[in-house]
Amino acid sequence: MDTPICSFLEKYLASGTVRLHMPGHKGSAVTGPEPWDITEIQGADELFHPDGIIRSSEENAAHLFGSGRTLYSTEGSSLCVRAMVYLALAQARAEGRPPLILAGRNVHKSFLSAAALLDAQVEWLWPENPDSLLSCLVTPEGLETALSRLPAPPAAVYVTSPDYLGHMLDIGGLKAVCLRHSVPLLVDNAHGAYLHFLREDMHPLRYGADLCCDSAHKTLPALTGGAYLHIGKGAPAGYFENARRAMELFATSSPSYLILRSLDACNALLAGAFPEQLQKLAARAEGLKTHLSALGYPVIGDEPAKVTLAPKACGYTGDRLHGILRQNGMECEFSDPDHLTAMLSPCLGEEALERLESVLSAVTPGAPISARPPRAPRPRRAFTLREAMLSPSEELPIEKAVGRAISDSALHCPPCVPVLAWGEIADEDALDCYQYYGMKTCRVIK
Repeated sequence: MDTPICSFLEKYLASGTVRLHMPGHKGSAVTGPEPWDITEIQGADELFHPDGIIRSSEENAAHLFGSGRTLYSTEGSSLCVRAMVYLALAQARAEGRPPLILAGRNVHKSFLSAAALLDAQVEWLWPENPDSLLSCLVTPEGLETALSRLPAPPAAVYVTSPDYLGHMLDIGGLKAVCLRHSVPLLVDNAHGAYLHFLREDMHPLRYGADLCCDSAHKTLPALTGGAYLHIGKGAPAGYFENARRAMELFATSSPSYLILRSLDACNALLAGAFPEQLQKLAARAEGLKTHLSALGYPVIGDEPAKVTLAPKACGYTGDRLHGILRQNGMECEFSDPDHLTAMLSPCLGEEALERLESVLSAVTPGAPISARPPRAPRPRRAFTLREAMLSPSEELPIEKAVGRAISDSALHCPPCVPVLAWGEIADEDALDCYQYYGMKTCRVIK
């Protein structure tokens, strides 16, 4: 597969052109990558109005993923999430639907900011038996019930799959429900860009997602910030017509060509040997999970390239187990009192996987820890998201925020999943959650 962005940059670098344009380093290799760091000069195309090398590269990506159209983001899936919310609301307005999105509660903060900026109404799909704020099992049956209770079809259904802990939803089943109610399905697939390239295609596009965002940088060999907005082949026409405008509304006017170059180069890898490497990794990860399970580690989630442990049954918090791995030269994606999450990739190599397996195998089990995470709050809403975001606010210690409406939360990133959505009233359940996860302050409406 050709790589038009990479080829252009190589030719530009070799041309010796005097760079009387941005950036200020003028291609001087001060730290290393500057020669490939350019702006939207002649021949380099424009990210949100492409008719040259960027369009060609995006078309390559669309072919690889099987989408109706794929757009690049150099600002991660956060930009794509905001664009998805905009597209859903714009299409709803065109069809005379209410500006309402039915969303799984474990959304990323970027969803809240988009809904607030666009004054969207959000109804939450709550998990039935939550074991973490990071997961929200939305079933087809639960979605059917939620949609049936609404007086009119919403602008969209929005879910996160895979979630931070590696749980994957039945996207095909959810899509079938959405079809019965004539509602688009939007999927935050930030952690699952690689799913299309496994032996069994598990990507949301395969199951009919109308819009889907993938963070290439999370699970594919792309630079941080590289992401895709995919439009499903059966998506409403308005999504295709307005997608670039939606991205441009929220994006910088100075996209990173270092990131664009990495997305372009990633296409060639995905058209080559990388899918086979991913498939071998998935098999290796399954073997690792089986071994860890046999050692007594509870392994949760069903995402193929993510290993999430719930080690309290072995006498360890996720944070303590992470500390042991750090002492042995390993840094995981995430840990909290209940979980430890490691993201795997073919780029790691077998030696790294063996090291992970060896260290975890050598941990001496302790007495099970019975303490469970606090109950997730189901708070009362006092303000809309937009009202809360724009209202005067003050920062308070968490314990003094009970009874007050939240205007923003002190979220850890990762995972950036809110305890409370803006405009909701902090109650004792929320206080327990904030304290349990180590959050000390939040902003409340004055």
